Amino acid sequence: MVNERPQQFGGTARFGVARAIPSSSAPRSSAPGSGGKDGRGLGKGKTIGMKRHKKVLRDNIHSVTKGDIRRLARRGGVKRISAMIYDDARAALKRRLEIILKDFVAVVEYSGRRTVTVRDVIFTLNRLGRPIYGFDPSFTGVR
Repeated sequence: MVNERPQQFGGTARFGVARAIPSSSAPRSSAPGSGGKDGRGLGKGKTIGMKRHKKVLRDNIHSVTKGDIRRLARRGGVKRISAMIYDDARAALKRRLEIILKDFVAVVEYSGRRTVTVRDVIFTLNRLGRPIYGFDPSFTGVR
């Protein structure tokens, strides 16, 4: 075809029939099916250490900002907020979340899953004596 545009994308087509276009500039891996150079796979650098790195999270309670605490207090009906209250509110929030999350983990591990669902949250908060209202009883498993 005379007016055909040059092919820029060398991969497979999303819709319709895929055309195989040989490309000499495509990188070749030494091991078939490895996905990376030298047969080490994707994401591996010069060293073959751990495949995934989990970032160690320390002191993330300070990511709850002053404005966040102020909004929660406003929703609770507080008019004025002392400057000393923010650290105490963060500490109380951290203690409360530790209690709730410990129970979430116990429920999820016992059921053999790795994902916390809304049902787990409702069950745990009911068990702790702080239920959330507004959920259908059939959704929570109560008849």
